[in-house]
Amino acid sequence: MLPKSKTFQELIDGDTPVLVDFFAEWCGPCKMMQPILEDTSKQLGTKVKILKVDIDRNPLAASKFQVRGVPTLILFTKGKILWRQSGLVPTHQLIHHIENSLLAKV
Repeated sequence: MLPKSKTFQELIDGDTPVLVDFFAEWCGPCKMMQPILEDTSKQLGTKVKILKVDIDRNPLAASKFQVRGVPTLILFTKGKILWRQSGLVPTHQLIHHIENSLLAKV
């Protein structure tokens, strides 16, 4: 669980990569992403934090990052976007994108 004292901006500005899942409760593919994100978290452990942002409850965050469809996944490190994709992403593909993005930043 992420500390309550940290803001969204503080989390994405940190050294630990953060995968943000912009979703909506009414979105079918978003619901299908949940077990994929859980598997990804189990496989990557502490390499990446996963944060879910409901676009209906946080429209400013969705607007700031130009989220036009859900689910949209954005990987941040030190406030910079390393990778982003909209739509359903299978676990193996998601892990591949995350690991390649993290290797590319080194």
